[in-house]
Amino acid sequence: MRRFLGVTAALALIGGLTACGGDGDNEASSEAETEQVTLTVFAAASLTSTFTELGERFEAENEGVSVEFNFAGSSDLVAQIQNGSPADVFASADEKNMEKATGDDLVEGEPTLFAANTLQIVTAPGNPKGIEGFEDLAAEDVTLVICAPEVPCGAATKEVEESSGVTLSPSSEESAVTDVLAKVTSGEADAGLVYVTDAVGAGDAVESISFPEAAEAVNDYPIAVLSGSEHGDVAQRFVDFVLGPTGQEVLAEAGFVQSE
Repeated sequence: MRRFLGVTAALALIGGLTACGGDGDNEASSEAETEQVTLTVFAAASLTSTFTELGERFEAENEGVSVEFNFAGSSDLVAQIQNGSPADVFASADEKNMEKATGDDLVEGEPTLFAANTLQIVTAPGNPKGIEGFEDLAAEDVTLVICAPEVPCGAATKEVEESSGVTLSPSSEESAVTDVLAKVTSGEADAGLVYVTDAVGAGDAVESISFPEAAEAVNDYPIAVLSGSEHGDVAQRFVDFVLGPTGQEVLAEAGFVQSE
């Protein structure tokens, strides 16, 4: 009887040691599998809605990866990158600001165009000022808000002014297109010039007015992996995701068009 108990105890001890060893291996394996990577994406303010959705979809398809966004005017973003702010991907609302990053060797490889956008007029619902076209924005009784010239939507506005011969007198010039939209939806301005995608995203909060002169200032959006990225392979996967079927579908639904 004692021998039986001794053998049983020995077997139990061996089994316990084996189990402990297995648990340790499993824990190490589990930790390796769940290692987290945080991808930081600097993206133009006009991409806020679409990239937020794409970030969620990317995370769902890439276990262990979380995507953090910094949305702002493209000129502000490139300045932050130039000043050393850590980021993995940069998506600009125009090629001019991307060229600043490539000129400073801050971009890995060549940027790729992934979408295009044009301007649209937005007013309060019902269009109380009766704005019908671009020239109506110059009326004295219209409180107008536009983007600052150094921001892509502001540069596009300037192009339309020059091509149409219409001079605007805005009450303010904002550093991001989302700020222009906010001033219109809050009632601080009668009208604003934003992108088509911003007008679509605002829904019934604004009335949208297309104007033919907008075709003179189409903004192409480039995206690139940054040379300072510590997660270059994951960053490239995100870029490919934006360029792929899912990314293009989400962008198209938001009102973006394909870059020519």
